[in-house]
Amino acid sequence: MKNINKYLIAILSGVLLGMGSCETTELDITDNPNALVPSQANPDFLLTSIQEDFARHLEGTAATEDNFLSTNDGLNEIGMELVRTAHLSGRNYQSTFQGNAFDDEWTNVYRGILADIVALQPLAEEAGLVHHIAIAKFIEAYVITSMVDFFGDIPYSEAILLSEGIQNPVQDAGQDIYNAAISLLDEAISNFRADAPVDPVNDFFYDNDYDKWELAANTLKLKLYLQTRLVDSNAAAQFDAIISSGNYIQDTEDDFQWAWPASSASNPDTRHPRYGINYASAGATDYSSNWLMNLMDTTDDPRIRYYYYRQATAVPGAEIPPDEQLLQCSLELPPPHYTDGGFTFCWLPNGYWGRDHGDNDGTPPDGLLRTTWGVYPAGGRFDDSSFTAIAQNNDAGSFGGNGVGISPILSAFMVDFYRAEMALASGDEASAESFLQEGLNKQIAKVQSFGALDASADLSLEPSAAEVTSYIGTVIGNFNAADANGKWNVLGEQFLISFYGNGVDPYNFYRRTGFPTTVQPNRETDPGQFMRSMYYPAISVNSNSSVSQKSTNAEPVFWDNTSGPVAN
Repeated sequence: MKNINKYLIAILSGVLLGMGSCETTELDITDNPNALVPSQANPDFLLTSIQEDFARHLEGTAATEDNFLSTNDGLNEIGMELVRTAHLSGRNYQSTFQGNAFDDEWTNVYRGILADIVALQPLAEEAGLVHHIAIAKFIEAYVITSMVDFFGDIPYSEAILLSEGIQNPVQDAGQDIYNAAISLLDEAISNFRADAPVDPVNDFFYDNDYDKWELAANTLKLKLYLQTRLVDSNAAAQFDAIISSGNYIQDTEDDFQWAWPASSASNPDTRHPRYGINYASAGATDYSSNWLMNLMDTTDDPRIRYYYYRQATAVPGAEIPPDEQLLQCSLELPPPHYTDGGFTFCWLPNGYWGRDHGDNDGTPPDGLLRTTWGVYPAGGRFDDSSFTAIAQNNDAGSFGGNGVGISPILSAFMVDFYRAEMALASGDEASAESFLQEGLNKQIAKVQSFGALDASADLSLEPSAAEVTSYIGTVIGNFNAADANGKWNVLGEQFLISFYGNGVDPYNFYRRTGFPTTVQPNRETDPGQFMRSMYYPAISVNSNSSVSQKSTNAEPVFWDNTSGPVAN
């Protein structure tokens, strides 16, 4: 125990100040595992906390809990806002994403996930718990690389590899952290294959199926090689070697995802956070993306009724007169760059009540009118054109799937999109087309399986097999008919649509490729530099003298050698 406490002091004094609390879903443990009192020095306790904090790393919280001092979003929502699959309320990127916007996410990683991994390691090693260690290494690899993807260079080796006496751990280069992650995954695979005296009490992902864990580890390596394809001449060969092995996620049943049990609405809230934030008596909190809803509505996308639930039959400015109180912009003229670019402005037809990219007009009393999250992936309502308000009067039918949603992290359909990008980048358009089609088949089937979560929905309005086939055929036809840039736009649009609920991969794709160029620009004519990377959180800069704040958000991460996305 003495050594464990020394390790934690080295981390917490060098990266963050103060202590936070972690709560767990299944075990009802509300004490702080980082305090490491004797009753808590338990590998199963720590691994449970690591997994749950990992889910919060991606999804944030719907309430103040775990390592979050306020309701906060996590990386998925932030990435989705930047690529227009969720609504961004800021007209200036730099002011919207100031450093203190990420204090909770940073705290959750260093004070929560990584501190618990450090505490777990010696305990698990002493007991021969190689599977506990393997899961922790996998999560560490994902977390540290996603932090690089958002922030660039971050403290890692001096903070996490336990160099004693270091008060201000230096930042490691993003490339070095990626290399460390690949090593972690190789070690994890070795441990997944080894025999353990006992398995974890709680494996929330694969229920101790280590063949599936190995598939996920190799799939994460595929993702990392894809992300470094612009700066590593060996990345494509390493990617292809894993594909040739066949040892990666290929079937939807093997998808690596966090399944929200929705067993509690408080202390902690175990519903999908986007459900918890939006399915409330006052109505929805989030606004939906006008760009994405319009794209899906005008192309007869069969997923739209699963992604979105409409509470209203019409939007001011569309089928009904403008209303300044409910939708201020319905009485405004579109900005010139919207008119010139042919972008929709303010309102959409057919009851799709959302907001434009960068619209910060304030919050009118429209919580029971605006379009909100549907049954996929948040476990909300399937849109059966009932147009009734959500979560009202304790009517079970208004709660949809009750928040039994998922956080999609590494899926079979995603691999097909990875392969499509690799093929298109190499000039193999035929293979890119084939992978795109297969990815759409898998992802749409996965989405449709969620309809059954809403037991009160009229599922007769689900799209037919013929409608799905027609939609995919149209996408593939558009891909084949397009020029080189047009093919990237088709792939890019489908990448953003299909990864709905995941913001990490689309944000990376958008910066890595610069596509699609068809996304709606910010409402502001000059919103400032797009976020090539995030500012360091204030909690890190203020407590670690080795970390200096970036002078600009134009700094790219190491794998991004492009000029940045065209659309702002």
